Amino acid sequence: MTITTALFYVFSAVLLFAAFRVITARNTVHAALHLVLAFFQAATIWMLLQAEFLSIVLVLVYVGAVMVLFLFVVMMLDLNIDQLRQGFWRYFPVALLVGVFIVLEMAAVLMQGFQIGGATAAAQVGGQALTPAAHAAAQIPNTELLGRVLYGGYLYPLEIAAVILLVAIIAAIALTLRRRTDVKRVRVADQLRVRRNDRVRLVQMPARARVEAAPAADKGE
Repeated sequence: MTITTALFYVFSAVLLFAAFRVITARNTVHAALHLVLAFFQAATIWMLLQAEFLSIVLVLVYVGAVMVLFLFVVMMLDLNIDQLRQGFWRYFPVALLVGVFIVLEMAAVLMQGFQIGGATAAAQVGGQALTPAAHAAAQIPNTELLGRVLYGGYLYPLEIAAVILLVAIIAAIALTLRRRTDVKRVRVADQLRVRRNDRVRLVQMPARARVEAAPAADKGE
């Protein structure tokens, strides 16, 4: 067993443990922190698979932005966990059925991938050379290859997804925007149009002479 294989098993074990704690932790903050740990372990596994760009994107986007937002929302809302857990066992059979169905789908996809990978490895061991296109793709870095795929063959779907995401952001801001009357607002346009005479008035007042203190009375009086 090589060091890479040993690290893969270690990171995979920690990833499975963190994913299990995400759905079993009673505290929402602890569940979110275990999800952060799961993301980190998935990033390290991608690093072992020489997918450095995807690993860095996973850490920066999901751990650095999405999970921080989740933790902020969870701590600000102060959710009542006991109320959320009411009726859990009533929906457990349906959830178990959906989970088993997802596991079977993932197993079918993974088994097919393993068979294709095994056939490719067997062909390489048998002495069959790779095609020129496959050999050229293997020489290109994964970041450049990902960029070619995204901005080459999937340029229009990428632009459509970007427009949909922009519309969703604008819609979320428009739905949550509320005009409050109990908050003092500052209008920058009014501040820029203001003049000195509108805010400051110089008043001339006559000067007063200094009043001297009266002489102290004698002690005998």
